[in-house]
Amino acid sequence: MAQIPFSYSLRNLWTRKITTILTVSGMALVVYVFAAVLMLSEGLKKTLKDTGSFQNAIIVRRSADNEVISIVQRREAAIVETQPEIALNQKGEPLISREVTVLVALPKIGGNQTGHVTIRGGSENSLALRPQVKLVSGRYVKPGTSEIIIGSSIAKRFKGTGLGQTIRFGLRDWLVVGIFDAQQTGFDSEIWADVDLVMNTFRRSVYSSLVLKLRDASSFQVLKKRLESDPRLTVTVKREAQFYSDQSEIMARFIRILGLSMTLIFSFGAMIGAMVTMYAAVANRTVEIGTLRALGFSRKSILSAFLIESLLLGTLGGVLGLVAASFMQWVSISTINWQTFSELAFGFVLNFEIASQTFVFSLIMGLLGGFLPALRAARLNIVEALRTT
Repeated sequence: MAQIPFSYSLRNLWTRKITTILTVSGMALVVYVFAAVLMLSEGLKKTLKDTGSFQNAIIVRRSADNEVISIVQRREAAIVETQPEIALNQKGEPLISREVTVLVALPKIGGNQTGHVTIRGGSENSLALRPQVKLVSGRYVKPGTSEIIIGSSIAKRFKGTGLGQTIRFGLRDWLVVGIFDAQQTGFDSEIWADVDLVMNTFRRSVYSSLVLKLRDASSFQVLKKRLESDPRLTVTVKREAQFYSDQSEIMARFIRILGLSMTLIFSFGAMIGAMVTMYAAVANRTVEIGTLRALGFSRKSILSAFLIESLLLGTLGGVLGLVAASFMQWVSISTINWQTFSELAFGFVLNFEIASQTFVFSLIMGLLGGFLPALRAARLNIVEALRTT
């Protein structure tokens, strides 16, 4: 049986330019919101996941899900440092960093607002353990001095964080001697200082975490089992990449649920717009539909032709919305990490999975918006349709 050619559906959309443009614009807006939500969630997850290394292990207090609330005793740190799975640095010493993490409130640029920033006390091993962290200006801090190095994201958003400037926190003035770039990971939103001085300043007698590099990444499970079963220790051992990735789950899930709920509401409006457009097309082309039926085209062919028109609307809306959303990759935002309550900067990330999900979403909107009008067109009686004036 003859099928109505694809050019027929395309020509009818071109004939109704204004209606088509308005409908496609509405769909594109919804697709843009849908894609932006997925990109935002993925950006948060990628930022924290890339913060850690698969080759590194992190030791924190048992049941602690972040470093701020974790406690690792000095005697526990001494026991961990003797483990044979730890790689050695150039001096032949265990490549492990005793670190302490605290939060301070600092003033932001361009207003009177403040934000909570993570202060990480560490050592030179902290840099050796994180190859993605590179000093772009200045130098590393000298042990025992009130010197700090600043993450690139902090340098852009907070006052007094330029090279050579002084910041006051913990009842002490700190000199900025370096700025580092952590390649858009969570470390970009941190300030690093000497661990002993940070502990002395904030009256801490215990560490927050221990970070170590494994000689062999496959030895992780052996190390984990030994340390977690040691009665002298009350610690949890995780791969560093997994540890930071877990911190993104709650917030990423919230962004997805809230954003997709809003998108669902907006999508109803877009589908109604498509439906109104297609119903108007059916009403204006009743005689034409009757003629097609009289020429021998089946109800199925009529249904398919109108569904194709609706799917074309969804396709155009999807492409335009996705193209608009792709420009968000150059945007970076800053918000509170719900796991640590500190400032975290991250961007929008677009990948193939998000693009495909967005495109499928736009097609579903087009299909649902055009199905009932297409069904009405297919059910028109030939005689009644040809009688319409």
